[in-house]
Amino acid sequence: METTNKSKRLGDKSAKLNENLNVNVNANEILFELKQVNQQFGRLQALADLDLQIRAGERVALVGSSGAGKSTVIRLLNGTLRPTEGEVWALGRCLSRLSSRQLRQVQQHIGTIYQQFHLIDSLAVIHNVNAGHLSHWSFAKALFSLIYPLETETAATALRRVGIPEKLYERTDRLSGGQQQRVALARVLVQNPPVILADEPVSSLDPERSREIMALLRDLVTETGKTLVVSLHSIDLALHYCNRVIGLREGRMQFDAPADTVTKAMIEALYRL
Repeated sequence: METTNKSKRLGDKSAKLNENLNVNVNANEILFELKQVNQQFGRLQALADLDLQIRAGERVALVGSSGAGKSTVIRLLNGTLRPTEGEVWALGRCLSRLSSRQLRQVQQHIGTIYQQFHLIDSLAVIHNVNAGHLSHWSFAKALFSLIYPLETETAATALRRVGIPEKLYERTDRLSGGQQQRVALARVLVQNPPVILADEPVSSLDPERSREIMALLRDLVTETGKTLVVSLHSIDLALHYCNRVIGLREGRMQFDAPADTVTKAMIEALYRL
């Protein structure tokens, strides 16, 4: 009981984080929009004249060769990168016009799964899953949870949903790559954002594990009504698990089509040497 009361006191300030940002996602609403976006890294033109809209409930795959601009789009959408030119809108706000505090508030509602998982290997799984709470917790509550883990049932529920409930207190570095990716998924479930961005989430996994993770992602976003944007090397995974596919080549959009209308000719043109 004392731990519960202390947890409540420590979390009192966290509710203030969202006072200035109300996010109510409606069906078919435009969640993201890129307007004439150009992105340069030195002399490298990573994206050129990109216009893009993503609506609530979509499962969108970004495909293309290495260097096509897929990860750059993900970083623009989650606000960790600002465009060289153009505008990026997320959840009804132009990201480049926001203060740092306002940007962090928007990012609370955008979950990102990274290629390298972004887990702390030396910590128990529960701490990595609870990282999904950090944008809502006060510093004191986060620090307390490292000593006496809080929200254990929430973390356990998330791990059950991704199929590894028995790993709650296991050290993260003792898990396989596929299990670590499931921990990253559980962390996003705890965060509970309306949007999940996944940057090459299966690039380090074998084909069987890749299919398992993509099926899990598809099922989770479908069951919860979330929106998914995922960058993938595999066109087969994109066509099978997403309902919209965007082809990028050298920073330019080659096609944007429903998955069931993507043709062999479109794919060959995208990957031609």
